[in-house]
Amino acid sequence: MAEDTTRQAEQVDADEEFNRKVREVISKVRGFLQADGGDIEIVDISGRDVTVRLRGACAGCPGAAYTLKMGVEAALRREIPDFGNLIPVE
Repeated sequence: MAEDTTRQAEQVDADEEFNRKVREVISKVRGFLQADGGDIEIVDISGRDVTVRLRGACAGCPGAAYTLKMGVEAALRREIPDFGNLIPVE
């Protein structure tokens, strides 16, 4: 029983650390997007997957897919080895 409680507490700590790292990386990327009149919003963090929405000038931009893949996702993978998937929503 105590072992299960310890494992659950460790998982909660790991999840909180993962969420903190995601927010930190997104915050760094946000500056680049805002410089071009856009922004990014974290919609959800589920497990190791992150759902985001591009806003402002980035929403609907022809280069949005490239920005997400080569900018946002690459930064997340570089900083967070156990990152799962980046899921964009409109």
